[in-house]
Amino acid sequence: MANDLLMFERVVRNAHAFTDARDSKESNEHPFVYRNISPDLPSVVKDLFDNGHYSQSTFEAYNFIDKEVHRHAKISKSGFQLMMDALGGVSPSVRLTPMLTTSQQDEQKGYQFLFSGAVLAIRNPRGHEYSLIDDPDTCLDHLALASMLLRRLADAGYK
Repeated sequence: MANDLLMFERVVRNAHAFTDARDSKESNEHPFVYRNISPDLPSVVKDLFDNGHYSQSTFEAYNFIDKEVHRHAKISKSGFQLMMDALGGVSPSVRLTPMLTTSQQDEQKGYQFLFSGAVLAIRNPRGHEYSLIDDPDTCLDHLALASMLLRRLADAGYK
Protein backbone atom coordinates (compact mmCIF):
# COMPACT_ATOMS: atom_id res chain seq x y z
CA MET A 1 0.00 0.00 0.00
CA ALA A 2 2.78 2.45 0.93
CA ASN A 3 4.63 1.64 -2.29
CA ASP A 4 1.48 2.33 -4.30
CA LEU A 5 1.11 5.73 -2.65
CA LEU A 6 4.75 6.59 -3.27
CA MET A 7 4.44 5.60 -6.92
CA PHE A 8 1.21 7.62 -7.27
CA GLU A 9 2.89 10.66 -5.67
CA ARG A 10 5.83 10.36 -8.07
CA VAL A 11 3.48 10.21 -11.06
CA VAL A 12 1.55 13.27 -9.86
CA ARG A 13 4.72 15.26 -9.16
CA ASN A 14 6.10 14.41 -12.61
CA ALA A 15 2.82 15.43 -14.23
CA HIS A 16 2.86 18.76 -12.38
CA ALA A 17 6.49 19.35 -13.32
CA PHE A 18 5.67 18.71 -16.97
CA THR A 19 2.61 20.97 -16.85
CA ASP A 20 4.45 23.76 -15.01
CA ALA A 21 7.31 23.65 -17.52
CA ARG A 22 4.89 23.75 -20.43
CA ASP A 23 2.91 26.62 -18.95
CA SER A 24 5.97 28.75 -18.25
CA LYS A 25 7.34 28.09 -21.74
CA GLU A 26 4.07 28.96 -23.44
CA SER A 27 2.95 31.79 -21.18
CA ASN A 28 3.39 34.32 -24.00
CA GLU A 29 0.88 32.47 -26.17
CA HIS A 30 -2.83 33.02 -25.91
CA PRO A 31 -4.52 30.05 -24.24
CA PHE A 32 -6.48 29.46 -27.46
CA VAL A 33 -3.20 28.80 -29.27
CA TYR A 34 -1.69 26.26 -26.92
CA ARG A 35 -5.07 24.58 -26.33
CA ASN A 36 -5.65 24.45 -30.12
CA ILE A 37 -9.07 26.10 -29.95
CA SER A 38 -10.65 26.19 -33.39
CA PRO A 39 -10.29 29.47 -35.25
CA ASP A 40 -13.64 28.64 -36.87
CA LEU A 41 -15.45 29.59 -33.68
CA PRO A 42 -16.96 33.08 -33.86
CA SER A 43 -14.71 35.91 -32.60
CA VAL A 44 -17.19 36.65 -29.80
CA VAL A 45 -16.08 33.40 -28.13
CA LYS A 46 -12.49 34.68 -27.78
CA ASP A 47 -13.63 38.19 -26.87
CA LEU A 48 -15.80 36.87 -24.04
CA PHE A 49 -12.98 34.62 -22.83
CA ASP A 50 -10.48 37.50 -22.88
CA ASN A 51 -12.88 39.64 -20.84
CA GLY A 52 -13.33 36.93 -18.20
CA HIS A 53 -16.83 35.86 -19.25
CA TYR A 54 -16.02 32.16 -19.38
CA SER A 55 -19.52 30.74 -19.08
CA GLN A 56 -20.80 33.03 -21.81
CA SER A 57 -17.82 32.15 -24.02
CA THR A 58 -18.68 28.47 -23.68
CA PHE A 59 -22.37 29.15 -24.31
CA GLU A 60 -21.64 31.05 -27.54
CA ALA A 61 -19.35 28.29 -28.81
CA TYR A 62 -22.01 25.64 -28.35
CA ASN A 63 -24.70 27.88 -29.80
CA PHE A 64 -22.49 28.13 -32.86
CA ILE A 65 -22.24 24.34 -33.08
CA ASP A 66 -26.02 24.11 -32.78
CA LYS A 67 -26.44 26.59 -35.65
CA GLU A 68 -23.88 24.77 -37.79
CA VAL A 69 -25.59 21.40 -37.36
CA HIS A 70 -28.96 23.07 -37.99
CA ARG A 71 -27.63 24.70 -41.17
CA HIS A 72 -26.40 21.39 -42.57
CA ALA A 73 -29.24 19.20 -41.35
CA LYS A 74 -32.03 21.54 -42.44
CA ILE A 75 -34.13 20.31 -39.51
CA SER A 76 -36.33 22.84 -37.74
CA LYS A 77 -35.20 21.84 -34.26
CA SER A 78 -32.39 22.86 -31.97
CA GLY A 79 -30.39 21.52 -29.08
CA PHE A 80 -30.57 17.93 -27.96
CA GLN A 81 -33.36 16.88 -30.34
CA LEU A 82 -31.61 18.46 -33.33
CA MET A 83 -28.42 16.54 -32.57
CA MET A 84 -30.26 13.26 -32.04
CA ASP A 85 -32.24 13.62 -35.27
CA ALA A 86 -29.49 15.11 -37.46
CA LEU A 87 -26.81 12.62 -36.46
CA GLY A 88 -28.97 9.57 -35.74
CA GLY A 89 -30.98 6.97 -37.52
CA VAL A 90 -30.30 4.76 -40.51
CA SER A 91 -29.77 7.69 -42.87
CA PRO A 92 -28.72 10.74 -40.83
CA SER A 93 -28.87 14.15 -42.49
CA VAL A 94 -25.43 14.94 -41.02
CA ARG A 95 -23.32 11.91 -41.83
CA LEU A 96 -19.88 11.91 -40.21
CA THR A 97 -18.89 8.44 -41.42
CA PRO A 98 -19.75 6.38 -44.52
CA MET A 99 -21.73 4.05 -42.19
CA LEU A 100 -20.82 1.01 -44.27
CA THR A 101 -19.37 -1.10 -41.47
CA THR A 102 -20.50 -1.75 -37.92
CA SER A 103 -17.53 0.25 -36.69
CA GLN A 104 -18.50 3.26 -38.81
CA GLN A 105 -22.11 3.01 -37.65
CA ASP A 106 -20.91 2.86 -34.03
CA GLU A 107 -18.70 5.89 -34.60
CA GLN A 108 -21.65 7.82 -36.05
CA LYS A 109 -23.79 6.90 -33.05
CA GLY A 110 -20.97 7.88 -30.71
CA TYR A 111 -20.77 11.32 -32.30
CA GLN A 112 -24.55 11.59 -32.08
CA PHE A 113 -24.22 11.15 -28.33
CA LEU A 114 -21.19 13.45 -28.07
CA PHE A 115 -22.97 16.29 -29.85
CA SER A 116 -26.23 15.68 -27.96
CA GLY A 117 -24.47 15.32 -24.63
CA ALA A 118 -22.42 18.47 -25.18
CA VAL A 119 -25.57 20.46 -25.78
CA LEU A 120 -27.27 19.02 -22.69
CA ALA A 121 -24.36 19.03 -20.27
CA ILE A 122 -22.38 22.07 -21.36
CA ARG A 123 -24.52 24.52 -23.32
CA ASN A 124 -27.90 24.20 -21.61
CA PRO A 125 -26.82 24.97 -18.04
CA ARG A 126 -25.10 28.13 -19.28
CA GLY A 127 -28.22 29.17 -21.16
CA HIS A 128 -30.74 28.41 -18.45
CA GLU A 129 -28.97 29.17 -15.18
CA TYR A 130 -28.79 32.73 -13.96
CA SER A 131 -25.28 33.05 -12.61
CA LEU A 132 -23.21 30.03 -13.53
CA ILE A 133 -19.53 30.90 -13.18
CA ASP A 134 -16.76 28.96 -14.90
CA ASP A 135 -13.03 29.30 -14.40
CA PRO A 136 -10.66 29.72 -17.38
CA ASP A 137 -9.54 26.06 -17.38
CA THR A 138 -13.09 24.75 -17.40
CA CYS A 139 -13.92 27.08 -20.27
CA LEU A 140 -10.86 25.96 -22.21
CA ASP A 141 -11.83 22.31 -21.66
CA HIS A 142 -15.31 23.06 -23.01
CA LEU A 143 -13.89 24.97 -25.96
CA ALA A 144 -11.48 22.14 -26.74
CA LEU A 145 -14.42 19.73 -27.01
CA ALA A 146 -16.34 22.26 -29.12
CA SER A 147 -13.28 22.56 -31.37
CA MET A 148 -13.08 18.79 -31.78
CA LEU A 149 -16.76 18.64 -32.73
CA LEU A 150 -16.36 21.44 -35.27
CA ARG A 151 -13.29 19.77 -36.76
CA ARG A 152 -15.21 16.50 -37.08
CA LEU A 153 -17.96 18.30 -38.98
CA ALA A 154 -15.35 19.92 -41.25
CA ASP A 155 -13.53 16.62 -41.80
CA ALA A 156 -16.83 15.12 -42.95
CA GLY A 157 -17.25 17.92 -45.49
CA TYR A 158 -19.57 20.23 -43.53
CA LYS A 159 -17.98 23.66 -43.80
